[in-house]
Amino acid sequence: MKESTLIASRLREVLLNGKWIANTNFKDQLSDLTWEQATTQIASLNTIAALTFHIDYYMGGVIQVLEGGPLEIRDKYSFDMPPITSQENWEILKDQFERDAETISNLIEQLTDEQLEEVFVEEKYGYYHRNLEGMIEHAYYHLGQVVLIKKMILESAS
Repeated sequence: MKESTLIASRLREVLLNGKWIANTNFKDQLSDLTWEQATTQIASLNTIAALTFHIDYYMGGVIQVLEGGPLEIRDKYSFDMPPITSQENWEILKDQFERDAETISNLIEQLTDEQLEEVFVEEKYGYYHRNLEGMIEHAYYHLGQVVLIKKMILESAS
C-alpha cells in the first residue's frame, strides 16, 4: 500500500469513520449535537463549533495547496468563525467539514511517495509527509477537546 493511501486512511479515521485510536471520530461526535450545544461556551474553552471550524480552516488551506494553489491560511484567522445562530448554520458547517475531509483525503491518496518527500510550499514548513501527519495529530488533539467539552455540556444539561 502506498504511504499516501495510509495517510489518507488515518485522516479519514480521525475525521469521518474511525474508532481505532480514540474509539470515536469528529463526525460521530458532531452528529447528534444541536447548534446550541455546539456553541455552548464552557469557561474559557473553545466551543465545539469553533474547534470544528478551526480544523476545517486548516483542511481548506491544505486542499488549496494540494490543488496547486498558494498557501493562504494564517494561524491568526483559524478561529474566525462566522456566527452560528441556527441549526441550519451548524449543519452547513458540519457538511462543509465532511466534504473537506473527504476531498483532502482523496487528494492525499493521489500523492506519490516522491511528492510526500517534497518541500511543502516553503522549506520552513518541512515536507508534505510531515505536514499531513501533523494534520492528523492536530485533529486528534482537538477531537479530545471536543469529547471532553461535549461531556461537560451533556452532564450540565442533565
